Amino acid sequence: MGDEPSEETTPASTLDPAEFIKANLRLAPVRALPEIRLYTPHPGSGLRRLVGPHDDLDEDAPESQAPYWAYAWAGGTVLARHILNHPQSVAGHRVLDLGAGSGLVGIAAAKAGASAVIATEIDRNGVAAIGLNAAANGVEITIVDNDITRGPPPTVDLVLAGDVFYGREVALRVTPFLDRCLEAGINVLVGDPRRIDLPRHRLRLLAEYQVPDFGDARATAAKPSGVFSFEAECR
Repeated sequence: MGDEPSEETTPASTLDPAEFIKANLRLAPVRALPEIRLYTPHPGSGLRRLVGPHDDLDEDAPESQAPYWAYAWAGGTVLARHILNHPQSVAGHRVLDLGAGSGLVGIAAAKAGASAVIATEIDRNGVAAIGLNAAANGVEITIVDNDITRGPPPTVDLVLAGDVFYGREVALRVTPFLDRCLEAGINVLVGDPRRIDLPRHRLRLLAEYQVPDFGDARATAAKPSGVFSFEAECR
């Protein structure tokens, strides 16, 4: 018995993400989006056991990332809110949820009548969360677990990009991909609370909502976040 690893010492790489999420996170409505439920961490969830003690310090390791997928960010929340308020924006369309995290935006699109939803996420724990969250909301989502931003866009009608401009390096990688989407005739909607690396000169504001952001400790905390159309560069 002494040779068996305890729950506290089991390496993150040996834990099954889906089983861990189901056992330790709570299925709860999203703040500002009561129509959607996600597996959500709480003080007793022990989420660090899944990601490892130092994973959030190594942003370059594909299997070692902070658990951003476990939280609803403002950009994704505002996009999902807009989609549910205006289902005609996605109804009948093939939709890509870029950098899906929890799958929140893709779930909203599927609920609003999208003909097909693809969600891309490179974190293996996020991939597991998307599958569980989609099932919990009764929708089907195709998950792509690799970085598609270096290649051509998939065959879709609309790209939903929530919180993809959270840092300079990721913005420099994502922007050329979104340009290729525009060149292929694919519309792009961006959700963001106006972070510093947001390319504002490329965006046209469509709507604004008061929603909470990742890291807001108070249940009442909210700030204005925008839904934007990503526009071609003026030449």
